[in-house]
Amino acid sequence: MNRAPSVPAAAEHRLRLLSCNILAGASVQRYSEYVTRSLNAVLPGRSKIDNLDRLAALLPEFDVIGLQEADAGSLRSGFLNQTRYLAETAGMPYWSHQPNRPVAKLSHTANGLISRIEPSAVIDYPLPGHGRGALLVRFGEGEDALAVVIAHLSLRAPTRARQLGFIAEILQDHPHVVLMGDLNTELGSAEMRQLFARTRLQPPVQPTPTFPSWKPKRALDHILVSPSVALEKVWTLPQAFSDHLALAAEIRLPAAPPARGDRR
Repeated sequence: MNRAPSVPAAAEHRLRLLSCNILAGASVQRYSEYVTRSLNAVLPGRSKIDNLDRLAALLPEFDVIGLQEADAGSLRSGFLNQTRYLAETAGMPYWSHQPNRPVAKLSHTANGLISRIEPSAVIDYPLPGHGRGALLVRFGEGEDALAVVIAHLSLRAPTRARQLGFIAEILQDHPHVVLMGDLNTELGSAEMRQLFARTRLQPPVQPTPTFPSWKPKRALDHILVSPSVALEKVWTLPQAFSDHLALAAEIRLPAAPPARGDRR
């Protein structure tokens, strides 16, 4: 776990969460841009930094942020660790990342954590299948601890099923749980039904479409909680920072996690 200069904070039982697939800083506004702006996927540029700066300006509104498709420091980001850049630009005190899928020096995808609260543990788990992982972040200790898993899953349903099965196993010993990230599947899929059957996680009352960002029709990004964690509000940020809309939620905990740096 890395930390930037600390900020004052005060304990509360509510936390605001944000899950955001940032596409390594690239902004896509229509399907045709996957082709017409394909060089943007492998080259750095000022537009990516400007896009990250716009996102960083909103991060202080949240307590725990999970990133997917952040670049860990390769050519396409100008060799910038984007998780660290966002944390430091936003003035958020804690950050960590989990690099996955390096492609020579052209790209290096990562999951990222940015937090106002100091975690008691951050554990990297490689997931079944090539180049995917999950970050397990624990806030507090013992029975009151909150476990947050940040994940980016495969495009293939059989591999996703194995990945969700693995996540179900690592969550078994945690009573207060949040799973958030780009799960690349909708709530009614067979692999998601199996996840709900094997864990305490509950489907939300209604899905929140996040993809594509310019005309969201599919709920591929999720913030899921166990029964002890109240999901009080879910919404998407109106700004499109990538081809996914960022998904936000406010949760209420049964007890504030006993962290050394609590929420503001």
